[in-house]
Amino acid sequence: MRPGSTSAPSAEGTRIPVGISVRHVHPCRADADLLFGPGYEFKPRNELYQPGQFAAEECVTLAGPRSTIGGVRVLLPLRGKTQVEVSRTDAIALGLVPPVLQSRDAGAASRIIVVGPAGVVDLADALICAHRHIHASPAEAEQLGVRDGDRVKVKVVGARSLVFDNVIVRTGAELRLQMHVDTDEANAADLSLGAQAFLVRE
Repeated sequence: MRPGSTSAPSAEGTRIPVGISVRHVHPCRADADLLFGPGYEFKPRNELYQPGQFAAEECVTLAGPRSTIGGVRVLLPLRGKTQVEVSRTDAIALGLVPPVLQSRDAGAASRIIVVGPAGVVDLADALICAHRHIHASPAEAEQLGVRDGDRVKVKVVGARSLVFDNVIVRTGAELRLQMHVDTDEANAADLSLGAQAFLVRE
């Protein structure tokens, strides 16, 4: 299957775990220093599904022209550039209109003010609504019949069964099979912990 194609063959019997992303911040070192103090060491709260990633005990507040949202979790490890991810409902509450982007896209995000216990950062291009996507190792992608950059349809089954179109495949040796949606998308399909999905055959 060519990268950038719009569909993928179904892999019979291959279920994809669904992860629901709540609003969060991926800080860089410089912004972490401003928000929490120079050289601050974050305290691990729990490991995330993807290997080597974890949620910290620490949280920040997001400030927009309409309102603020507190208790926004910091996710680690630190990145080269700070990224803030929210749902569209969150963005409306803040009074902002961030673009829908992949987390690895750069230079096209919206402005957001982040408030920490030690300081405030005004980020010109950090806020996004994350594009729904599937993480997979190369072996898992091969099993599914997809490649990095493919755009596929994925069905979740339940009382409010739903097909998600335009789901981007992202592969990497460090990744583990999982589909990521935000809280708005999860609520639309009435998804909860343990939800499973599968590719739709075209």
